[in-house]
Amino acid sequence: MNPVLLPVYPDAGKALGGLGRTKVYELITSGQLRTVKIGRRRFVPTTAIDEYVARLQQQGAA
Repeated sequence: MNPVLLPVYPDAGKALGGLGRTKVYELITSGQLRTVKIGRRRFVPTTAIDEYVARLQQQGAA
């Protein structure tokens, strides 16, 4: 079973090809990468990663 939520760092960064902490937080702050908060922790849904990658692919095709 694949995880549905990934911790913001390091797992979300790894899922995005090894992005660093600063870049991951830049994507979150700019609204390009969606997150959810559970308690005091913030997670990135795997669907948000898929959506972000799909947008990058569309931009590359344009």
